[in-house]
Amino acid sequence: MNFPQIAQQVIDKLGGKENIATAAHCATRLRIVLNDESKVDKEGIDNIEGVKGQFAVAGQYQIIFGSGTVNKVHAELTKLLGIGDVSKAEVAEAASGNQNLLQRLVKGLADIFVPIIPAIVAGGLLMGIHSMLTAKGFFVDELSVIDMHPGLADLVDFINTIANAPFVFLPVLLGFSATRKFGGNPFLGAALGMLLVHPALADGWNYALTLAQGKIQYWNVFGLEIEKVGYQGTVIPTLVSAWVLATLEKTFRKFVPSYLDNLITPLFSLFIAGFLAFTVIGPIGREAGSLIALGLTWLYDTLGFVGGAIFGAFYAPIVITGMHQTFIAVETQLLAEMANTGGTFIFPIAAMSNIAQGAACLGVAVALKDPKVRGLAVPSGISALLGITEPAMFGVNLRYRQAFFAAMIGSGLASAFIAFFNVKAIALGAAGFLGIPSVKPDSLAMYSIGMVISFVVAFTLSVIFVKRAQAKA
Repeated sequence: MNFPQIAQQVIDKLGGKENIATAAHCATRLRIVLNDESKVDKEGIDNIEGVKGQFAVAGQYQIIFGSGTVNKVHAELTKLLGIGDVSKAEVAEAASGNQNLLQRLVKGLADIFVPIIPAIVAGGLLMGIHSMLTAKGFFVDELSVIDMHPGLADLVDFINTIANAPFVFLPVLLGFSATRKFGGNPFLGAALGMLLVHPALADGWNYALTLAQGKIQYWNVFGLEIEKVGYQGTVIPTLVSAWVLATLEKTFRKFVPSYLDNLITPLFSLFIAGFLAFTVIGPIGREAGSLIALGLTWLYDTLGFVGGAIFGAFYAPIVITGMHQTFIAVETQLLAEMANTGGTFIFPIAAMSNIAQGAACLGVAVALKDPKVRGLAVPSGISALLGITEPAMFGVNLRYRQAFFAAMIGSGLASAFIAFFNVKAIALGAAGFLGIPSVKPDSLAMYSIGMVISFVVAFTLSVIFVKRAQAKA
């Protein structure tokens, strides 16, 4: 491949050097911020050697080249543009000016939650392992692994302790990440998170029971009674409190003399934010977060397979808009309140959608005889089956829209099936064939059948729909 030539073609089809503000790349895509998106020659980009798809999202124009190729194209591109190397974060920052309020909100949530996902995934998967080891009948009828091997009891308990840690101290993780995102000192944010789960406070998990028993203790501050209750596993109170903390910190720095800044600013920022967290933000946020989680769970459980079908069918279109990033916050809340919610229903539905996109993409490979299309569709389809859908969705299925519709149908039917059997996950992970360890042990069989339904329906319909469309053309 002639990479200098490819890079020049990319520049030309994007409207020339003057239309490109900045550019970076991820594992598979060029990420470019344009001054005027209307100048893009989309058909011309499709015809460039190595291009596997293109789409615009969150103020960025992204061109899919695939692993390895994108690095070389980007290197030549930066040489021709003379803009030097920039990070994805810098590109995202530059793109923010092209985003509306909703897009900025979605991006903000993603920026907060994405860094802490590894901790949540690790804890969730260990929780799944704990469930498998303690569940009766999972390996042997009416017996758990602990029943058969009592000597493993302490090891299993140790696993459970590690699994719970990210959720018990979730406000610490969120406080750090959110405060950094809002422009404050992340370590002050972590301190605020620690305050919300301080050991001297009553256990937030059992708030309703403690309240019903009349065992809630209070601080009496100038006649104001403040509940001594923690906020373990909460999301909204921590996010709002972190925003208040960062805002206070930035405000104080504007007028506090520099020689007093390190003394006054953190002292008053943390004190005021902490006071507001326990008096206003926390009580309201606790109820709001719980109501959102329980409301979605109730809606899912009430509508049953109908709700599952609707959510599953439209999950991929939601991904196109970027709104799926907001689900991270909801899933975190659902997992944190697992005793009440039973886990998250969003992850299994996301898996059904991803598998359907992969299957539909492979269906395009079967339906069409074009070697270039097959060369793109096969690896993209396999990637989607494993949880990475961008190449399949943007590079193939949206181009051959019949395949995208087939995927929506397959996902909807599979999601209806797993919703009927109330399939839920107890961890986040790779939403696809590799998502099995994240699913509740008693839901594995139905989850597996759902994957088969999603794949078979989406693949079959994709082949039929695409062939029919090609015949008409």
